[in-house]
Amino acid sequence: MEKKSDKKAEEKEIDIKTEAELDDKSKEKVEQDESSKEEEKISKKEEAETKEDLEEKVKSLQDSLLRKVAEFENYKRRTENDQLNLLKYAAESFILKVLPVYDDLGRSVTHLNESNQDSLKEGLKLVFEKFTKVLDEQGVKKIDVIGKEFNVDYHEALMQQPSNEHPENTILTEVESGYTYKDKVIKHSKVIVSQKTEDNEEDRNESNNDSEE
Repeated sequence: MEKKSDKKAEEKEIDIKTEAELDDKSKEKVEQDESSKEEEKISKKEEAETKEDLEEKVKSLQDSLLRKVAEFENYKRRTENDQLNLLKYAAESFILKVLPVYDDLGRSVTHLNESNQDSLKEGLKLVFEKFTKVLDEQGVKKIDVIGKEFNVDYHEALMQQPSNEHPENTILTEVESGYTYKDKVIKHSKVIVSQKTEDNEEDRNESNNDSEE
């Protein structure tokens, strides 16, 4: 009887231990489930906050982009207007320099009848010199031609004139002045150039004969 009692007690003790272990495992599982749920909640919360942050950043970038586009459009319009005005009023500075010369010429014409020839001549000379100075300051220069050799880059020959005093293709007369603007020819000089004559040809032949002898 005692052995049976001891065996029953041991079995009962084992059952109690088993139940305790099961309870511990159940509690541990419950705790793990609760921990997992809590972590899931935190994860979802962080995900929602991250999503909101990203949406705010995207919205901020969109606003910034729209502002930049608007600023660029305004800058583009201002630049286009500036360029149009620059082209429209490109000659303004030159005109301002020419107007005083124009006024001086007008005053000379006004006093034409009451002035003598000498004073009129002197006045026109001063106007011409003033105008020449204005052109020179702008880089406009008259092409010097008399006595120069004809050059198609600077001159336009209107006719040829026989001459015993000058080499062939020498500029004898300037019919119309030519001008350069900085390093560019803007108007060719219209000129008359020398042409070889029979006397020149004979002199050239004699010179060649003398050199051969």
